[in-house]
Amino acid sequence: MTWSFILANLEKGIATALLYVVDSQGSSPGRKGFLMAVNEEGVFEGTIGGGIMEIKMIELAKSLLKKRTSQGIIKEQFHDKRHARNQSGLICSGAQTVVCMPLNAKDKATISAIVNSKTPLFIRFDSQVGIALSEASTEKIRLSAEDDFEVITKLHPPKTVHIFGAGHVGLALAKQMRLLDYRIIQYDDRPDLPTLSKNTYAHEIKVIDYEEVQREMQASPTDIVIIVSFSYRSDKLLLRQLYNLPFAYIGMMGSDHKIATLKKELAEEGISADDVAHVFTPIGLNMYSKTAAEIAVSIAGQIILEANKGLPTGRNY
Repeated sequence: MTWSFILANLEKGIATALLYVVDSQGSSPGRKGFLMAVNEEGVFEGTIGGGIMEIKMIELAKSLLKKRTSQGIIKEQFHDKRHARNQSGLICSGAQTVVCMPLNAKDKATISAIVNSKTPLFIRFDSQVGIALSEASTEKIRLSAEDDFEVITKLHPPKTVHIFGAGHVGLALAKQMRLLDYRIIQYDDRPDLPTLSKNTYAHEIKVIDYEEVQREMQASPTDIVIIVSFSYRSDKLLLRQLYNLPFAYIGMMGSDHKIATLKKELAEEGISADDVAHVFTPIGLNMYSKTAAEIAVSIAGQIILEANKGLPTGRNY
């Protein structure tokens, strides 16, 4: 997570510049909310869209860090050759506006609050003041000059994915979803599972009694639920407790035969096919996946597809 990268650097006394896309239009490779950070040693994390435009913005960040200035700069970047100024070097059309803000020890509290927030919050970029939390309730962009601006933007915390099952597929999923900047909570009912010790990707690992799953998890409507436990019995146990909660996405791994059997048994228990029609079973895009890593990619792909439905169709590449 880029914000965590910034905080880790500031806690070590390493000045770091934030690059944040505060606005975008058309087929811009960098969408609003994209961010990256560059520290004074030249190490960076995240992306604002890639290509020559990103290289130029990295160099801008490095130059501000060398100057030891606390004043930020805002840059409009046009991805075409029609504009006389601020051409990004890309020709995909569209445009994006990027704030470049040097950060140092004084900003640790603000960045820490961002990293640890579990609810949306507003932040303010000011060319003179720097970055700060804001009590505003609406977004704002005032751009008088590259070195004279004020931006208030809304930040959303990372979405949470609850992965039930911490075996080989669960481990691969944790790794894949970490790459996508999800907050990962992993559950299993086997305390001696070998893959638990290998899991460095989940933010939390909980060994629980699957009978008590609703007591053990705090979920919201934006959360993702993935059921990849090791047995038919535990899959059914989990699904019965979770299917009627308002998640953004819920899916369960299994063969066609297993799923047909499960739905038949649920129907006999009073849970109809319509009741579980929203559950993605079998989970994942049909990519003829075989390995745990391939299954993880197919599940992540389906989650991305569902999350992006309804967005503008302009491609980002």
